[in-house]
Amino acid sequence: MDSSRSLWNRMVRAAKLDIDLYNEVKADEGATPQAFKAVLVASSATGIGYGISIVIEDGFAWLTWGLLLGVVLAVLTWLLWSFTTYVVGTKLFRRPDTAATYRGLLHATGFANSPGTLGILLFVPFLGRLLSLAIFIWTLVAGIIAVRQALDFSTFRAIATCLVGWIVYVLVIIAPVLVLFWIAKLA
Repeated sequence: MDSSRSLWNRMVRAAKLDIDLYNEVKADEGATPQAFKAVLVASSATGIGYGISIVIEDGFAWLTWGLLLGVVLAVLTWLLWSFTTYVVGTKLFRRPDTAATYRGLLHATGFANSPGTLGILLFVPFLGRLLSLAIFIWTLVAGIIAVRQALDFSTFRAIATCLVGWIVYVLVIIAPVLVLFWIAKLA
């Protein structure tokens, strides 16, 4: 494989907010496994960082479960939020010049998770909390760029799509899960 298309190279370019990378992976029909791996690497790094924090504070009891749950939730969140954003972008905010495929958006948003690899440092006292906020903002900006490039939108339209997509995602996916969890906890 061409080194410019290696997973690590693409993740670094995505973290650098390289617009050409988002256009490249959008058009690369074979990028699905790499996008999936990017999500796994970023979520695993963040899980390890949080896991080390848990070990420092509470011991090893929840480390494996926390890491496994974090990776599974990250992949599900990526798939569901990408789909929700795709539907919002192509139905609600579609313009005549909008050219988009779900696969292209999935690739771009997968690589937008790349800043999460720095999550491996979240266990560092004081720095971990600041880094967590920085990673969140950085990933959000990368996600907006990914949506903008994958859907051929303006920045404003991409922000609106991400915002509406997130609201729909929370209302349709997360809220029912939280209600079920709350009901189960009461029982």
